[in-house]
Amino acid sequence: MNHNGRIKKEEFVVLVDKKDRVIGIAPKATVHTKDTPLHRAFSLYIFNQQGEVLVQQRKKEKITWGGFWSNSCCGHPAPGESRKEAAKRRSFQELGIAVEDIEKMADYRHRFEHDNVVENEICPIFVGIARDSHITPSPGEIEKFQWVSWSGFLQDIKEKKAEYSPWSKEQVPILSASSQFQEWLKRNSLQLV
Repeated sequence: MNHNGRIKKEEFVVLVDKKDRVIGIAPKATVHTKDTPLHRAFSLYIFNQQGEVLVQQRKKEKITWGGFWSNSCCGHPAPGESRKEAAKRRSFQELGIAVEDIEKMADYRHRFEHDNVVENEICPIFVGIARDSHITPSPGEIEKFQWVSWSGFLQDIKEKKAEYSPWSKEQVPILSASSQFQEWLKRNSLQLV
């Protein structure tokens, strides 16, 4: 059962080859091991209308990178679900917020190992806007969260002020250097703080 007392249905991830072509599915609960197969995922950076980005500390009990600070939301598309749809779904499930204007900024793939568990994902980088900054985090997913300035987030990562997930450490510079990201900010009248 989940934290609402409802029966939780089994989640599946989409297994892929190096060109992101589907080769199968597997139960999410069995995938993350020391031999994690390549699968689909997404990373989402959520901004509020004040130009701040949401960062979260992953629940300490999570199998992968528990206790690490990371980007706003990560997850896996279900079979037949687009990554954009999955980002919208997971941000509501995990954070209790509706995210709009979700857009893919860059392709990204990673393979990291920590505590004998491997993350092995094709994980494009997305951004989105939360019109409401009020967060209702899922207690099974998130330890802490905060809205921070983009410049402060970059500085924290650079100065190692907290332990950040390895994917967020690689993705933040990619986003910062992206002209597409700058255009998205302008289109949405967002000024980063």
